[in-house]
Amino acid sequence: MAHPDHTVSERTTTTTTTNTGGAGMGFVLGVVVVVVAVLAYVVFAGGESGGADDVNITIEGAGDAVQGAAEAAQGAATASE
Repeated sequence: MAHPDHTVSERTTTTTTTNTGGAGMGFVLGVVVVVVAVLAYVVFAGGESGGADDVNITIEGAGDAVQGAAEAAQGAATASE
């Protein structure tokens, strides 16, 4: 005897996609541009820094050593000729 199969199978698939990644990326890029602009202004600003860039170095007692080195270099140059 045959048994009739009266089952009905129905399938529905719904896919929802939301694209909001562009707005977040634009915000992050905007922040990066502002930070780079501020850093460039601070680094390359031609303003006077109140003399903080003036450096004076004095080495005392090195005059004799430098004089001796100059004479030794001159002697070595004339000896090789």
